[in-house]
Amino acid sequence: MNLFTVFDPCTGFFSMNWFSIFVFLFVFPFGFWFCNGMLMVFFNMFLFGFYKEICNLTHYFNSILFLLSFFLYIMVINLIGLIPYVFTSSSHLVFSLGLSLPFWIGLMFFGWFNNSNFMFIHMVPMGTPYLLMPFMVLIETVSNLIRPFSLAVRLSANMIAGHLLMSLLGGSTCESLIFMFFFFFVFVSIFVFELAVSLIQSYVFMTLSVLYSSEV
Repeated sequence: MNLFTVFDPCTGFFSMNWFSIFVFLFVFPFGFWFCNGMLMVFFNMFLFGFYKEICNLTHYFNSILFLLSFFLYIMVINLIGLIPYVFTSSSHLVFSLGLSLPFWIGLMFFGWFNNSNFMFIHMVPMGTPYLLMPFMVLIETVSNLIRPFSLAVRLSANMIAGHLLMSLLGGSTCESLIFMFFFFFVFVSIFVFELAVSLIQSYVFMTLSVLYSSEV
């Protein structure tokens, strides 16, 4: 047993850790979407704000619903991961890479088959000297290839960092009741910080996905 055991998706023969991916189905029951309470009004305003922002960043309006679903899915999983003894799926590279890599591959197929001239032009920024053009093509190619991995690592690393800090402080102070009271406000502050990170990382993942899609 070590500090990284909390991020192990297989803790037993009948491991149910990956089941947290589908817990969002129970968080928003079917009857929730037919309620016209204040919570639903706030939820619609929340989505409408992101809808307007996505419209300003991309010209593919048919993909807005998919991108909003992307954002909500990651946000709910990040928030569910803050519940004690619930495996945070987004902290595992398999999950985050499983989202970013198919999305990036789909964008590349769409861009090269439907807008190949623009994809070639994008390899060389405007105003690049002729001598630097081969190097710019190489740099842009490498930058384009590492995008899904940087997108996945960014999400996983940020989720792991906060959870590791909470596990480390919680494990070192749980044996003393005095330390528990002393660090109570520290724990609350870290939890609020993790709550903000969960929301921000889902927003960053969606925003970068929108920016990548606007370049094809």
